Amino acid sequence: MTRVLTGVAASPGIAIAKAYRMQRAEFVPVKEKIGDAKSEQERLRTAVEEARVELGKIRELTEQRLGAAKAEIFEAHIMLLEDPDLIDAALEKIENEGVNAEYALYEVAQSFIDILSAMDNELLRERAADVRDVSGRVIGRLRGQTHTAVSDIVEETIVIADDLTPSDTAQLKPAYVKGFVTEIGSRTSHSAIMARSLEIPAIVGAGAETSEIRSGMTVILDAVEGRVLVNPSEEELEEYRRKKEAYERRRAELRRLAGLPTVSKDGHRVELAANIGSVDDLQKVLENGAEGIGLFRTEFLYMGRSSLPTEEEQYQIYKHVLEKMENKPVVIRTLDIGGDKELPYMKLPVESNPFLGLRAVRLCLSRQDLFRTQLRALLRASRFGQLKIMFPMIAVVEEWMEAKRLLEEEKQRLLQEGVEVSGRIEVGMMIEVPAAALASEMFAKEADFFSIGTNDLIQYTMAADRMNETVSYLYQPCHPTILRLIRMVIQAANKEGKWVGMCGEMAGDARAIPILLGMGLYEFSMSAGFILPAREFIMQTSRTEWAAYIDSLLAMRSQTEIEQFVQAKKGSASE
Repeated sequence: MTRVLTGVAASPGIAIAKAYRMQRAEFVPVKEKIGDAKSEQERLRTAVEEARVELGKIRELTEQRLGAAKAEIFEAHIMLLEDPDLIDAALEKIENEGVNAEYALYEVAQSFIDILSAMDNELLRERAADVRDVSGRVIGRLRGQTHTAVSDIVEETIVIADDLTPSDTAQLKPAYVKGFVTEIGSRTSHSAIMARSLEIPAIVGAGAETSEIRSGMTVILDAVEGRVLVNPSEEELEEYRRKKEAYERRRAELRRLAGLPTVSKDGHRVELAANIGSVDDLQKVLENGAEGIGLFRTEFLYMGRSSLPTEEEQYQIYKHVLEKMENKPVVIRTLDIGGDKELPYMKLPVESNPFLGLRAVRLCLSRQDLFRTQLRALLRASRFGQLKIMFPMIAVVEEWMEAKRLLEEEKQRLLQEGVEVSGRIEVGMMIEVPAAALASEMFAKEADFFSIGTNDLIQYTMAADRMNETVSYLYQPCHPTILRLIRMVIQAANKEGKWVGMCGEMAGDARAIPILLGMGLYEFSMSAGFILPAREFIMQTSRTEWAAYIDSLLAMRSQTEIEQFVQAKKGSASE
């Protein structure tokens, strides 16, 4: 009889294959007394160095296959091997307690894992997997073993595991691994992100029942609906073969829209742009026919390294992106570090609530040295394309004015140095703080454009940390309160003749697109893979029709009512 499991569809697609059960029984070292602490410490140092070399090779392989951005996690793993809180603490334990290296490292690492696993913040909990991966690799070396990997799989399979480490996922061969299912994990885990880059269907967080799936069992992985069928019947297999063919045919059909403009059914032009984190994302952006870059998250240039990027490094990257986009608009957001994004080498103070702390433009204004470096690099690159600079996390007009002042100062210095700077740079701001949304009429007189960052705007408006699973039900992009704020921003900008975009996840949400279209949103910026489905939908949708629904939608009491209304209207339109 077929068993059906459900989980989070982390990377879309449908796969049918035999299961490969990845066994990773954790080795728990036995405590042993040793006589020569110096020799034992040297054993640990040697194993750490071997693990560092091994990680370096995996990083190179990942960079070749997935690009530098996805390889950054292994830079972070290498940095863990240099972390005194981990390795030095284990060395001290060997010396002070006279115990073997395996036991010392395991005990120190386990204390970190226990603390991180108990955190409310999902990203911090995921750091526990990084510590487990790195310490397990070193302990394996101490035992004379190489790290467990899935790179030896040479037949079509669906990998089943309690979890996949970043190094596991990086070594998956899409020719053979048709998908994977994990017991734990989320859409933001490293393995999920890499699966999307590899375009391998994946379901994470499928629960403890995944442990009952054995190697050789036939598995259907439906990473569109988030379902796993174990030992399906012949009828179910035939049904999903048809679904798989239809899914792949559908993806191929959408490619015909890649070179077309985005125009609604009643003739209104909008712009579909892409969110990127590095130059490695550009190929997918171009393949999917993006009409620009609506958000370049520059913080990823600062992560996965041991020091700040230089002005020249940044200039070369910004120049490359602008040139590749061939004069299409490119919105580059200035450094947005803080909250869930950390730079260990900056040694920023630990804050009890970092999402409300020293982050984004607040950090840049307090650290003008790093801000001015980035501004100079942006200004120098501006002549190579259609650059738009965007300041994140603006809450009050003083922050906006100070950021603009620093930008103008650096522009004048470059001109005095004889450096060419474009005269057509637009300067805008993100609307992600409720105070900025409420003051959008005032800001619209100052800024050249707005981009609504719904990820933060929603969590701040609803007072619900989007990383906290216990209050995740409050993360409601289509709640009437959120929609009222969005309409307020769009109306304020339009009144001043300014354009408004959206770069949060909501821009690619099929429930929200017709509402945003009806409100008059001009630019929708989203992950590259969502662009073509969104273009097709907008081309089949009347902006005028949805504009007539907005007042009724805003009068509703809940997101549920709004979703039901949208679904009903979309359903009637397709009949």
